[in-house]
Amino acid sequence: MRIDVRTELSVVPWTRATWTEDKLLAASPFRFDRTPSFYVWLRDQPITNARAGDWQDYGASDPEYTRGGIVKLLAFIRDETEEETRAYLRIKYGYDGEVSGNVDELTLDLSLTLRAPPEPYKPLDLRMLDEYRTPHPYLSSRGISEDVQRMFGTGYSTRHRAVTIPWYNVEGTLANVKFRRVTEKTFWYVKGGRAIREMIYGLHIVYQRKITRVVLVESEIDAMYLWTAGIPAIAVGGSAFSDEKAELLRKSPIEELRIATDNDEAGAKLKAQVCEKMEGYCELYDAMIPNEYKDMNDVKSSKEVREIVEEAQVHKWSLLFKE
Repeated sequence: MRIDVRTELSVVPWTRATWTEDKLLAASPFRFDRTPSFYVWLRDQPITNARAGDWQDYGASDPEYTRGGIVKLLAFIRDETEEETRAYLRIKYGYDGEVSGNVDELTLDLSLTLRAPPEPYKPLDLRMLDEYRTPHPYLSSRGISEDVQRMFGTGYSTRHRAVTIPWYNVEGTLANVKFRRVTEKTFWYVKGGRAIREMIYGLHIVYQRKITRVVLVESEIDAMYLWTAGIPAIAVGGSAFSDEKAELLRKSPIEELRIATDNDEAGAKLKAQVCEKMEGYCELYDAMIPNEYKDMNDVKSSKEVREIVEEAQVHKWSLLFKE
């Protein structure tokens, strides 16, 4: 069974995109650049042995993101680990076996051999963060205070030239670490970390402080930016709201959820998912970001950030539920 690469990529807001029968040419999703120097094959290319989903970025300075396959690309687009992307593709396209071979290759295992159950999840060792205590101005340049950075345990990896953003379980143990390049858009997660679909960024602080009113955003940077403005916030970590994330919120102390997703189609879909799954569990509010801004971090005035949150309107579904 084959992956529908064109369909998977069609939901992405590509910059300067040109679609043909065989190839997508566009600006790189990994870099701050508008030159169409990135391409993805949409069909197998027997002459060159390229597979559908193989891509190349001519302007890449990071060797890890010069070329790759569909799993690596979709993991970046979907803001999740590559293991989660493989699981998504297996479920959607009928793969019931293990992923084997090349890191970006999906193979169907027809073996009837019984597999051992997966090992129980174990939190990561907090001491691994000691390596990343070197300061870096990147997060400060995004408007995030040093106090908030310390609260979330962020750091910097000189080896990878990337800021480190830890994700914690609700009890405060370390679940995963996101690495984000300071000069490009590329990011990845530490090996062995918990799946992002099973967590909500910042929720451990909500539990610790028993916070009942919270703003929900997409990215970790948006959440930390809101905390800098004095507003408790949590982040989904992408544009999908899984059942696991919903269950975490339902069990949390949150009684009032103000939703401030990105100002695009993906953000609107995420808001709808959150409202559908959280209806009846807490009060839901729309925090409407003005059209001139992409997201909360794009609003450069803390005063305006607070006004957007304070002026949030009760979501129409919440009103119907109350009736």
